[in-house]
Parts: sequence; structure tokens; C-alpha cells
Amino acid sequence: MPSLTLAHLQPGDIATIVSIHAEEALHLRLQALGFRSGKQIELIRKASFSGPLQVRIGTTDILLRRNEAAKVKVCQV
Repeated sequence: MPSLTLAHLQPGDIATIVSIHAEEALHLRLQALGFRSGKQIELIRKASFSGPLQVRIGTTDILLRRNEAAKVKVCQV
């Protein structure tokens, strides 16, 4: 199975977080927002012109920069 990042998903896609490959500050911030291995995440929408991604974990919606989303490895459900 090819490895995907959160940035590769399309709106409506649901995936499971596999790992986070980010510097410590971003890693801790993402963990505080609920990003954990094994958690399901849904891509709600992608802003145009390389804008942020809106993702949902549980009932929480989060906006992420694309370069941050590229550091979150996922596998599609």
C-alpha cells in the first residue's frame, strides 16, 4: 500500500493517522489537537491557491497549512 500524507487526500476522504513526522513543536501542537496514531481523520475541504486544509477529528474541525498536512502520514479507509 503506498504511503499517503494528509495533503494528498481529497475532500470527503476518510483516513487513519499512521504517524507524524514533524519537528517537536509542531508534533506537540498536533497531539494537543487530537492527532494520534490510529485516529480517524476526514478531509472536509481544501482552500484554493495552496490555502489551508480543513480536517475533522471526531467532532473537532482544524485548519492546517499544507506543509503541516504533508508531515502527517495516513492510510485510507
